Amino acid sequence: QVQLVESGGGLVQPGGSLRLSCAASGSIFRVDAMGWYRQAPGKERELVARVTSSGSTNYADSVKGRFTIARDNAKNTVHLQSNSLKPEDTAVYYCNADRVGYRDRYGIWYREVWGQGTLVTVSS
Repeated sequence: QVQLVESGGGLVQPGGSLRLSCAASGSIFRVDAMGWYRQAPGKERELVARVTSSGSTNYADSVKGRFTIARDNAKNTVHLQSNSLKPEDTAVYYCNADRVGYRDRYGIWYREVWGQGTLVTVSS
């Protein structure tokens, strides 16, 4: 079984920082792009930042210059450094891996995987 486990969410004051981490586990031999999405109450899930296996990144306009995504291919981890946080950044943040290759007793598989989500609240 393949899963993504997130950590690092919590309550932070406006202007503060948080670092979110996500680790993929299982009999994984390949992970393509990894990213972070978020969903605020009453809104649709949106892309925050994404990084390919070769290191190319893209960010939502709303977080450019404030958030930085980075991954460690050897460890199958991805991190999101979030600075200068604003109340509008409040949301549940989800880690995503859009194509994970893994083995189980039945064979080789490729699928998209989502984490369970971690809540980030920006409030004074």
